[in-house]
Amino acid sequence: MGDEFTIFTGTANPALARTIACQLGVQIGMCVVDRFPDGNVAVELLESVRRKEVFLVQSTSPPASDHLVELLALADACRRAGAARITAIVPFFGHGRADKRNGRREPIMARLVADVLQTVGIDHAVMVDLHTPQIEGFFHAPVDSLTAVPTMCETLRGRTPADLVVVSPDVGRVAMASVMHAPSVPPLLYCTSNA
Repeated sequence: MGDEFTIFTGTANPALARTIACQLGVQIGMCVVDRFPDGNVAVELLESVRRKEVFLVQSTSPPASDHLVELLALADACRRAGAARITAIVPFFGHGRADKRNGRREPIMARLVADVLQTVGIDHAVMVDLHTPQIEGFFHAPVDSLTAVPTMCETLRGRTPADLVVVSPDVGRVAMASVMHAPSVPPLLYCTSNA
């Protein structure tokens, strides 16, 4: 099974990558993710990926830009080494809150990141709880948008007080906060803040 595909990880969450590999009964692919003295990312694959399907497990969590560059470098290394297909497993999509312009002189960072990921050769993306569903539309490559909300709700069921308040960090997450309400759970209040 491990001969057909390889899993690599950057420094964002190697424990998650090891857990995924363990569940699949495979080893994490051998690679080095390091920094040059000036702080630039240095990546080297230590095994062949020629004609293999490659899965890159890398959140773009804080520091988002550093982890994003690691993901880009890993993808570029795999593409240049002849990988058949590259799938990015991105449990947290950094820069996702910037999914629209609020003013005339602002970038749409979520779109920019989507473009760059595809430019380096990522053929497929798997993400968890995107900030807003519209981010999927920024990709030409297939995107599987997974959710952890049912698992969270099941874990919290029976452990929350009746007067629980769910606070959304911004307008884009109000819908996600609302999903956490279920018929067997007392009604929740939904608030937003500009945090």
